[in-house]
Amino acid sequence: MSESLFAGLCRKVGTSMQINIRREVEDIEDIVRNQLTTIGSYTAMRSGSSREGFRLEGSDFDLMFWFTFFKVLWDLEQAQNYFSNRKTLILCDCSDSLPGYTLLKLMMPPYGLEILPIWVRMNENLYISSSKYRQFLCLSLPPTFTKHGPCGGGYRGITEFDYAFCFQCDFWPPSANSWIDRCRFWPKPQIVHEIVRNGCHFVPIGHKLGNHEDHEWRISFSQAEQKLVDSMNHCQFLTYGLLKIFLKEVINKGIDDQDKLLCSYHMKTSVFWSIQHNTIPHWNSQNLSRCFWICFKLLLKWVYEGACPNFFIPKNNMFLNKIHGKAQMLLFHRLYELYERGLKCLLFSSTISPYVMKVLHNPRQFICTDEYKLISLEELEEELFVETFRYNVLQTKKLRSCIKYFETVEHLMGKSLTHYKVFYLQKNTTYFLYTAAFLFFNRWANTHPNKLMYTADKMICHMLRLAAKFGCISDMLYIAMYFYRTSRYLKALSFLQILKVKLAVGQTYLVHKSHKNHERYNHAFVKHSVCKKLRQGIYTTQNMALHKDIAYMNELLPEQSGVKNGDNVLIIPTLVMIYMLETLCSIHTDPMQSQGALHILQNLVHLEHGGAIPEGLKDISWQILGICQQITGDVHSALFSYKQSLKQIPYHGIQTVTRMRIQNIMKITPQKPLV
Repeated sequence: MSESLFAGLCRKVGTSMQINIRREVEDIEDIVRNQLTTIGSYTAMRSGSSREGFRLEGSDFDLMFWFTFFKVLWDLEQAQNYFSNRKTLILCDCSDSLPGYTLLKLMMPPYGLEILPIWVRMNENLYISSSKYRQFLCLSLPPTFTKHGPCGGGYRGITEFDYAFCFQCDFWPPSANSWIDRCRFWPKPQIVHEIVRNGCHFVPIGHKLGNHEDHEWRISFSQAEQKLVDSMNHCQFLTYGLLKIFLKEVINKGIDDQDKLLCSYHMKTSVFWSIQHNTIPHWNSQNLSRCFWICFKLLLKWVYEGACPNFFIPKNNMFLNKIHGKAQMLLFHRLYELYERGLKCLLFSSTISPYVMKVLHNPRQFICTDEYKLISLEELEEELFVETFRYNVLQTKKLRSCIKYFETVEHLMGKSLTHYKVFYLQKNTTYFLYTAAFLFFNRWANTHPNKLMYTADKMICHMLRLAAKFGCISDMLYIAMYFYRTSRYLKALSFLQILKVKLAVGQTYLVHKSHKNHERYNHAFVKHSVCKKLRQGIYTTQNMALHKDIAYMNELLPEQSGVKNGDNVLIIPTLVMIYMLETLCSIHTDPMQSQGALHILQNLVHLEHGGAIPEGLKDISWQILGICQQITGDVHSALFSYKQSLKQIPYHGIQTVTRMRIQNIMKITPQKPLV
């Protein structure tokens, strides 16, 4: 059974190679993001299951933020490590708090910060109130976000985000020193040293049974936990993943969120303790079912005793305020019923049961656990591609940030980077190149002498050519847009023609992939690096992004200013943009070609099922078709297209702009007389 579980979970959770890709992309993005935010005064760090490498349903995007001018200390002697005139020093006060929690006392007057509504006075000392701090900073989040626990969360576009505003401490908590002494077998000494050196964080939530619930802060070991998860072997990681799936699909099935007593953090804690206790000598594919069972029995023991010790501060009983009395008894009986069924309890999980049934039906069946055979080369490369494009967290509308990014990349390229990280930097460098080009053009256009504009134009074209050279297919469209905007229509059309050729190469790749023709794919592309494949168009993004605050082309400015999708970005299918630009450019060079491009665009948008346009992007696609029809003089067709845009899923929230365009047509279009 273990081998079947291992192979199935590698497909569901990911192989060690896929997990490594996800983590490396997350690591390099953290580095780049924090280099960019040094322009400001805060640092950000990804956390949660997504950062650990999971891509299960419900794995949201967690970010922790802290201001760099605050420094938290455990004792006064640590103050000598900082220049007090540059940092606001805060002292932990755990004297009246439960284990794992503390008050944060200000050590000096809050010069310039006294107007912030985050302070509370107790015993003639000034403290930072966790509830006031959380309430104040959550005001900076979108109005649709809601507060839960120490976080504020909600959706940006189709992605769920959780933001936690915290404080950072460079020193290890004295109450967690016992953890250092316990680390004899796991993790390795260098990892222990790195974890201790990085200190801890404080998130704004108090203990419900504490004396100062509204003002206390919980000690967070998120960064340490990331290091521990990263140090797991793949069987240990899959055991953690199996427990998460089992929790969601079996233990918590049918229970409302507010009534759930166990969470993923308890599952992770059980894996940590099981590894450190060396309960299982061999964590491998042959023992995966046993590993799961050991962790599950540990959870059952904790529920029976009503005590779940925090991995770093064992005196912090994480069941103290929730799992007791009748709730504890009911949860124990629920878990014990599963325990009595043995490993067959896994059959209650819709995700896991097929892996178990495979063995029950044919116990002698050979199960391949070689990860290199469980996933193909193109699937692995697709993982890298998806991860690199997964979030647009490095968006900017400032030229200064673009310059800072280029300086950061120049510095990073002098270091030893894996090809995964190089690929990530290559893709994001193309974004900053074309963003900087349009920001530069918008600042200089029509405001400087011709000679300076000529120099600026050469610089802009150079940046856009670099973006087109090193980016994917959609990145080539930006230089075509620029040439269209500056009335160089033939140059724009020549780039569109090159783009179509690259699209054909990309389609060849997609054909190989869709037919699972691995041999043909390997023969054609295996010798190429992922960076080269990106340049050759083998990786084709179906969409391009236009930021709300950057002018790209005048025809789409109303849609950009009116977009309301959380990301403040227009997402346009690549093919739609290609034929929009060809239609508009050809008006000035070849009207017949313009009509041909418009006809293709019309067929593309009208295709309801199995087309190249995702359902969520049909609102902007119909809108663009209407714009092209209106510009070419076919106002009646344009009116129909705008009305169709209103009937689509309102992903971009541009209905107000669409109605405005309809009204403008109605004003200039003669109305038919009433009979």
